[in-house]
Amino acid sequence: MKVVLATQSPRRHELFSGLDIPFTIRLIEGIDESYPSTLPIRQIPQYIAERKALAYQSSLTEDEVVLTADTVVIVGDKVLGKPHSPEEARAMLHELSGREHQVSTGVALMGADGRGTSFVATTRVWFASLSEEQIDYYLRSYHPYDKAGAYGIQEWIGYVAIEKIEGSFYNVMGLPVHLVYQTLQKWQVCEKIFVPLPIVIVDKK
Repeated sequence: MKVVLATQSPRRHELFSGLDIPFTIRLIEGIDESYPSTLPIRQIPQYIAERKALAYQSSLTEDEVVLTADTVVIVGDKVLGKPHSPEEARAMLHELSGREHQVSTGVALMGADGRGTSFVATTRVWFASLSEEQIDYYLRSYHPYDKAGAYGIQEWIGYVAIEKIEGSFYNVMGLPVHLVYQTLQKWQVCEKIFVPLPIVIVDKK
């Protein structure tokens, strides 16, 4: 099977390249990434990854499998996605400062016939307390706006603020590559059939 990597994330491109598996990149703009407000927090990234995979089904040939992914940061009972402004990024870093949080990545692999599989990998991360000056420096010197939770573990903030992790380091970067590799090895026995997911209305309250 030929792997189609359906992500614009340079980190996921880099991580998948490390598996030494040939792939092509294919992008579709404007995919709906909403989810039901009643969906359990830990199911959100898997749900979104499946929605993304279904968006690519019509573009796949019989010898292709698409890989999609979505990463969220969970702190307490709150989900942190990608910040849309410096103010939102600052608020997220304050939220993470001095606390443990979880990074969950949902991954979906699907063929043209809708056959595939999906899963979630979760890593626990412990942050040291961040000063206002450290947050200012990170936001001024780096670009965290394309990263869930407003930080990249492989950047400066990962060096100075992360005290320990429990689980996959690469999952925090955006892709649990060991699980992706294991799943691709077992691709021929994947039996799950993806079905179109219903249109959802996100509760704005």
